[in-house]
Amino acid sequence: MKDVKARLPMRQRAGMPKLKKKALARPSLNYTLRGFRIKDGRLHLAGGVVCTVVWSRELPSTPSSVRVYQDAQGHWYCSFVVATEVQSLPETGQVIGIDWGVTETATTTSVAHDLPHLEHGKRAAVKLARYQRMMARRRPAKGKPASKGYRKAKRQAAKAHAKVARQRQDTARKWAMRVVIDHDAIAVEDFRPKFLAKTTMARKAADAAISATKNELIMMGRKHGRLVVLVDPKHTTMDCGQCGARTKHALPLSERTYTCTACGHVCPRDKNSARVMLVRAGLYPAGVEGGRPPEALPREAA
Repeated sequence: MKDVKARLPMRQRAGMPKLKKKALARPSLNYTLRGFRIKDGRLHLAGGVVCTVVWSRELPSTPSSVRVYQDAQGHWYCSFVVATEVQSLPETGQVIGIDWGVTETATTTSVAHDLPHLEHGKRAAVKLARYQRMMARRRPAKGKPASKGYRKAKRQAAKAHAKVARQRQDTARKWAMRVVIDHDAIAVEDFRPKFLAKTTMARKAADAAISATKNELIMMGRKHGRLVVLVDPKHTTMDCGQCGARTKHALPLSERTYTCTACGHVCPRDKNSARVMLVRAGLYPAGVEGGRPPEALPREAA
């Protein structure tokens, strides 16, 4: 009898750190408490540098550090680290389950809080493609400095990218705030859409910005003292949100209606998954739609 030995993959070493290229790295400066101060609405940095700042809002407390950085458009920003307090909201007695998707960014147990796919990137694709073609035509030869036209096209492309990013962030924050205000507890699918980058839905999934929207919802819930429960997404499309029975086979993506063979419950597939989130989080409403039963003891957020 022969001994069969399986060859294990060799662990790769991290290697030496690589230096950033000056032409590719954007400037960023970090200052601790002794390296900056705020006086008369202006930011004084170490070395006698005084910056006039356009404040987006008042600082809630004394900052402990600041990061001064430049974005792709050449604009400078200051990011302060401050201690914040929980801003509690009045209780509503309502709960909600959220399931992420591509056709709709977020499908919830409440029809009024569904988040449609607004396709900000798709609307800006024509303009962005034009700027990228301009950059391709004006690209300098290797070792040659970039022309004025190339730099202008590069700024325009960066401006288009930044506008789409701001639109996605604004949509996510407004939707997350509306969900947090109307509900005491939120059951969220802990979905990691990284695998979608290798599928035919990669572009649409990236435009949906599921991860950014989920992070905004979690941060908004913590800011206002709401209970946010992250639910494991495994088999959520196979379980019945009414009786808890599980189908024997996974549903194909083309099948958008869930039908339970045990209890006969029929509902849209994403709505059923959103209800499964409530069941797994221990927030399943007994009787009233969207209401939390008094005996339910929800788990803490992961």
